[in-house]
Amino acid sequence: MISLQKYFGRGEKFFDLIEASADEARASILLFNRYLQTHIAGGPPANLDDFIQSRRKDKKITQQISEELARTFVTPLEREDIEALSVALYRVPKTVEKIVERLSIYPGLLPQAGFRRQGELMEKAADALVFMVKELRGGTHIERIAEAQDKLQWAEGEADKVMLALIKDLYHGDCGAKELFILQELYEMAEKVIDRCRDAGNVVVQIVLKNS
Repeated sequence: MISLQKYFGRGEKFFDLIEASADEARASILLFNRYLQTHIAGGPPANLDDFIQSRRKDKKITQQISEELARTFVTPLEREDIEALSVALYRVPKTVEKIVERLSIYPGLLPQAGFRRQGELMEKAADALVFMVKELRGGTHIERIAEAQDKLQWAEGEADKVMLALIKDLYHGDCGAKELFILQELYEMAEKVIDRCRDAGNVVVQIVLKNS
């Protein structure tokens, strides 16, 4: 077991902000899944304000972290690690907002099973990421981080399989070239959300290894 804070002194504010950013990343994915349920069911286009606000909220947290780094002499983790994790976490709601923007203007009906499965895997990846980030506070077992990373990587691997199967259906289906291009792009954007969670998780792992 490693203890980060005992070497770096007080640093609760940084842990508070990083954890808030991770929570906001997960919240954006939960919003996406609720949006997806309405969109797949053929409901009216959802208001994008919630996604915009979620991304802006996380951006504000990222800015707060930068400001705290600028005026704090002693930090609980290395400055570049705090900044790298902050940027990686912000990319999650930013990517979610982008895919919802595209989905909101897509006139067709989305394949239900495939997108729902992608949404489920996004949520599992976000859960693992939030756990990993919150383990940083006050010390952590490397084994616990490794176990959570395995779950995150599993979600990424499953998402790759789902995307490949969806694209295969497109190639063997009877949709036109325009629809094929649009749907393939949407599938890839959904899969990228999980990639963003993985990237942030990898930063956590590097932080833990560096301080072990």
